[in-house]
Amino acid sequence: MDYLQEAKLDLNVGVVQTAYANGAATKVLNERNIPVACTSTGVKHLHHRAKDFEIGVYFEANGHGTVIFNDKATAAITAAKDAESTADPIDLGPAAQLWRYMNLSNQAVGDACADLCLVEIALRKKKWTVQDWDRQCSFLPNRLLKVKVCDRRVITTTNAERQVTAPESLQPAIDSLVAEYDEGRSFVRPSGTEDVVRVYAEATTQVQADHLADCVACAVYDHANGSGGRPEEPAPLGAKRVKT
Repeated sequence: MDYLQEAKLDLNVGVVQTAYANGAATKVLNERNIPVACTSTGVKHLHHRAKDFEIGVYFEANGHGTVIFNDKATAAITAAKDAESTADPIDLGPAAQLWRYMNLSNQAVGDACADLCLVEIALRKKKWTVQDWDRQCSFLPNRLLKVKVCDRRVITTTNAERQVTAPESLQPAIDSLVAEYDEGRSFVRPSGTEDVVRVYAEATTQVQADHLADCVACAVYDHANGSGGRPEEPAPLGAKRVKT
């Protein structure tokens, strides 16, 4: 964003996430007026959605991600670089720096080494330490678990896997549980390879996130024909769970 402003380039930048992205990170992006899109899990979904932005940034919780520049962005950045008068190979103008940044990005596939280099450049540009970067966002505690079911196909989802459409009784049960937690969020999605349902939950403390995940796991077992032993019902936390 800094390079674009300094080079006076008007290109839209967007971030693509999945439902597994921490809610605190999404909140920070929204507060900074950076468009955020959410897709189903899987690099193919994120990569495709990132192409809708002139500069698209995507990163999955499992580590896959990159920065994509479309044809308009590539042409604009290249033209701005060529128009800069500086010939110093070290003291580059903002467009030239952005052009090098663009060419360092592995736009074909998530590349951890390239991504690490991009991060180093961004930190140097912002004059941040790693600790400064870490302070930009305080992630919400979360928990991920799974519930065995007789047939994972009984669960279908919509809204980038964030809402359940079947069984019809399950989503209202999840919504009711989430409402009891300040900054609570939870979703469930069927595994693509085995008869289990994955449960994700986050809240303001780890105790609350664990409790919410356990409650949602019980709801999944009850509403989606769970198999094996039912998850242990967590003890009540008492009054409404608030931020501590």
